[in-house]
Amino acid sequence: MTTTAPQRLQPRLRLGVNIDHVATIRNARGGEHPDPVRAAQIVAAVGGDGITAHLREDRRHIRDEDISRIQAATSLPLNFEMAATEEMVAFALRHKPHAACIVPERREERTTEGGLDAAGQHNRLAPIVSRLADAGIRVSLFIAPEPRQIEAAMKLGAPVIELHTGEYAHAEGEARAAELRRLYDMAALAAHCGIEPHAGHGLTYENVTAVAAIPQLAELNIGHYLIGEAIFTGLEAAVLKMRELMDTAR
Repeated sequence: MTTTAPQRLQPRLRLGVNIDHVATIRNARGGEHPDPVRAAQIVAAVGGDGITAHLREDRRHIRDEDISRIQAATSLPLNFEMAATEEMVAFALRHKPHAACIVPERREERTTEGGLDAAGQHNRLAPIVSRLADAGIRVSLFIAPEPRQIEAAMKLGAPVIELHTGEYAHAEGEARAAELRRLYDMAALAAHCGIEPHAGHGLTYENVTAVAAIPQLAELNIGHYLIGEAIFTGLEAAVLKMRELMDTAR
């Protein structure tokens, strides 16, 4: 694998908040409440660094019009999670989000489980990455913390990866320690290859600190847990507590 000079360590870890499940609650009853746009505005008001939204094929939570409304309502960068389909590429090219994170998507999934097989889908992904990049959209790949996937991201020319932290979040004891070591190693490898590493999936107040301490990580994207906590404490308090834990880890 050809590498570039190591990336400078990240002094501040950004927090991107995924607001999909505000829309999930709205869609359970129909209508317009609760509004994910209001959630985006709260995140911006309390110092969040970005908004993440996943427009799924079946529109189970975020809707097409939500994306336009979010972009109009806040100046925070929008991280648009999308499947590698022509429909989603066309949508991204129309709306020009700050970033597009390509994720695996299967209709039967409740949420995105596992990382994108960038290594096995190079020929399919290459033109998508190129089209998004040519439009000025920062491309990210949501991948498992594996060397072959990072090498594939480098070959595809993706400037960002998001390491899937689900295995770490679900493991216990020695297994969790092993998963944490993998995240450390793969974040360092990505940075050494000139790729900016992010991480997300399954992160909570209880398990985020160890991940946030990984020095090369530039951003964590957290959604479901924060929206769940917001039911009990409010979204502002939930985001502020996560921000405090992340800052303490650094």
